[in-house]
Amino acid sequence: MKGFKQFLLRGNVLDLAVAVVMGAAFGAVVTALVKDLITPLIAAIVGKPDFSAIAFTVNNSKFLIGDFINAVVSFVLIAAAVYYFVVLPVNKLLARMRRGEAPPDPTTKKCPECLSEVPIAARRCAFCTSTLA
Repeated sequence: MKGFKQFLLRGNVLDLAVAVVMGAAFGAVVTALVKDLITPLIAAIVGKPDFSAIAFTVNNSKFLIGDFINAVVSFVLIAAAVYYFVVLPVNKLLARMRRGEAPPDPTTKKCPECLSEVPIAARRCAFCTSTLA
């Protein structure tokens, strides 16, 4: 039971749980944005009041193209929002924090024969046993 408690209280498990909850809430907000604002705006330009009404039938099978269009618009908006409001700011913050740091010394090198990673001090490759320079 102690190991399970440690597993649950590790930072990455809690971070993942928070991310899932926040992602669900963010998804609901973006879905409402698409359904209530973007879709009517695009529909006003195209002329249809709602994309979900767009469908066609083949051999008594109904294809709901409008729902698919709504899902694609929602996905694109979620992806754009995540990129512009999460990824770019975090990358800029990390770049700003690392601005004064020197790059770390390499601890491995590539074997010229098999291209595997081997320690810097190695004289032979552990994978193909070729002699390293």
